[in-house]
Amino acid sequence: MADLSSELLTVPLDDLMAEARRLRGLGTGTLVTYSPKVFVPLTTLCRDVCGYCTFARPPRRGERAYLSEEEVLAIARAGVEAGCTEALFTLGDRPEARYRVAREELAAHGCATTLEYLARCARRVLEETGLLPHLNPGVMTRDELVALRPVAASMGIMLETTAERLATRGGPHWASPDKVPARRLETMRLAGELAIPFTSGILVGIGETREERIDALLVLRALAREHGNLREVIVQNFRAKPGTRMAGHPDAPTEEHLWSIAAARIVLGPDVHVQAPPNLAYDDFPQLLDAGIDDWGGVSPVTVDHVNPEAPWPQVERLREACRSRGLELAPRLPLYPEHVADLDRWADPAVAPAIRRASDAQGLAREDCWAPGAPVEVPFIVARDPAPVGLVGDELGETELVRLFSARGVERERVFASADRLRRETCGDAVTYVVTRNIQYTNVCYFRCGFCAFSKGKLAANLRGPAYLVSEGEIVRRVEEAWERGATEVCLQGGIHPAFTGDYYAGVVSAIREAVPRMHVHAFSALEVWQGAATLGLDLETYLARLRDLGLGSLPGTAAEILDDEVRAVICPDKVTTAQWLEVHGTAHSVGLHSNVTLMFGHVERPVHWARHLLRAREQQARTGGFTELVPLPFVPMEAPIYLQGRARRGPTFGEALLLHAVARLALHPLITNVQASWVKLGPDGVRQALAAGVNDLGGTLMNESISRAAGSEWGQELPPEQMEELIRSAGRVPRQRTTTYGAPPEEQVRRSFGAAPLAEPLNPPVREAGLRRPARLLRPAALTG
Repeated sequence: MADLSSELLTVPLDDLMAEARRLRGLGTGTLVTYSPKVFVPLTTLCRDVCGYCTFARPPRRGERAYLSEEEVLAIARAGVEAGCTEALFTLGDRPEARYRVAREELAAHGCATTLEYLARCARRVLEETGLLPHLNPGVMTRDELVALRPVAASMGIMLETTAERLATRGGPHWASPDKVPARRLETMRLAGELAIPFTSGILVGIGETREERIDALLVLRALAREHGNLREVIVQNFRAKPGTRMAGHPDAPTEEHLWSIAAARIVLGPDVHVQAPPNLAYDDFPQLLDAGIDDWGGVSPVTVDHVNPEAPWPQVERLREACRSRGLELAPRLPLYPEHVADLDRWADPAVAPAIRRASDAQGLAREDCWAPGAPVEVPFIVARDPAPVGLVGDELGETELVRLFSARGVERERVFASADRLRRETCGDAVTYVVTRNIQYTNVCYFRCGFCAFSKGKLAANLRGPAYLVSEGEIVRRVEEAWERGATEVCLQGGIHPAFTGDYYAGVVSAIREAVPRMHVHAFSALEVWQGAATLGLDLETYLARLRDLGLGSLPGTAAEILDDEVRAVICPDKVTTAQWLEVHGTAHSVGLHSNVTLMFGHVERPVHWARHLLRAREQQARTGGFTELVPLPFVPMEAPIYLQGRARRGPTFGEALLLHAVARLALHPLITNVQASWVKLGPDGVRQALAAGVNDLGGTLMNESISRAAGSEWGQELPPEQMEELIRSAGRVPRQRTTTYGAPPEEQVRRSFGAAPLAEPLNPPVREAGLRRPARLLRPAALTG
């Protein structure tokens, strides 16, 4: 400690701040965060009498001791309307130990303690509004922390100082038993043992020395390293307030505050977030960035800072401007940091984790918009057309570079979009292609239990949409014939895997279609369906795929890929094909002359590193076999998905994430996969227009019938006929062009038929029981047969 203290005390301030900025860059790069919050002053009574505090005050005649539950909820609901994610509960320490009015009012609420009432209010805020409570109730015992953990996303207590001399008579902490450093440190230690995400900090300028600040920071560093729960340290400057014992004490000088922030960053290192409240720096708040902070703390568009009501928070746009003036980007966060969000099973109570996931983006930050795939809401922003591109493409982009691009925000994000758009123009021109196709989901019965699927039916899915059905072979053929008459060149077949299906079922469907409509391209069967078909017949993949090819199969859709990373698949589809099996099916298909595409479903439990690995595996496979025609990013539609309803998944990607996935895919896969498709079913028309400015050159199929996304809750689906498809493409300033499945030119006759096509006849989906299929004695599951 002596060496560190000596160094910090002797290094010039400018050098100290430069080193702090360097360390910040190692930790959070160019990202600076803030928490959109509401401030809930549950009670201003406190048994302590700190010499500088105006928040705590004695009871006043005619005033209640505590906010009512309805007042708390009104504040929280106003926060929801304003886009907040945090409800910061601030209150005095154990007022019932000092004031009879507090004891009486608590008794009227049916509570024995302030912390019991706090738990009740926080639970109601969490359950009724979805805001994430962050609790600052002061010193707590182990039992009290345990009782509050199920209603809090995080908690905090300011250490302020380790200088016990400041609690002697006349000092700022005199007659304040809860400000004894050892008691506060014990609360933090217990919170660490209980895996409660925690915030602490120091108070600068109340009479402590620089050496004592360093001592406090070293103690906090030790706690952070021991338990991992302390991820944020606040460096707050003292401001004298009229009416307090310290009203005549000078404010902390700006230089002392900046020195303390820089010292905190250097002591704590790049992995602990350092915060300084911008409102207490007044118009000088941008200087806090120069000292190495990476977080502004809570900023409220609804409530004042009740601890410092004389100091209003700067508007978020001013914070953003300050960040950009220094080459930094501002982003909203949750009351717990991404390091904790990445492992909620450890860091969040099961009662709180679902709300955290709903509020989180893929990086563990707060969602920056209210957009969700398939939801009928306006897109949050318009893609700019003129930023300078980022430059890297193809195999220049490894996992680290891709993850960095996926984390881009603000100006850097616009540069990623511009790079993808320029590369798209160079590679594909201004044409936007689409295929006239009909989707046929032949059954919604499936013995696999994918957590994201709201389409399949089974014993555990009785609450999901529609009864169990199985389309007959004759009805499939009728739909194919109707599609051909309406100008289709492709029919896409996928469905659940009925327990009675064998490889002969899929072969029979292909054969029937080829016999009835020999010129129709059959784009059919996911990797899981192919794997199950081969396994039930005891055939190797090459033999089985060659048989399907000879019967008329034209290509494979890239579905069942989800995320090509087994860490994610173990959560969302544990009994489905593994990453290696998916790649093997498609590699084998390519070897027998069948093209396929590759999909990527994102916005559920995965993180950007998994997107990167998926793209890299697709790129490696394409380099080996060359059979992928396009990449199709598929935003997760959450509304009816079991894994979302169970609170185990996010609310789909944000709009920014959705566009970044398309744009980064364009850069990462060049020149091996030249087509990037956007799903109009998932993005909606307005989202598609923006995707077309972010590297997309294809809009997939017109569909005619599409029920999988609709079952998951998407507003869009069913059909986008050529007239509307081309109007959408032209509205984005691009040139529409019909294509075949493999990107050739369709027959002119089919193109003519596709415009002004007659309405579809009502499809028949007969109950599955009418098929008379029998369940086999043993169901085959790929995960059980790996290796």
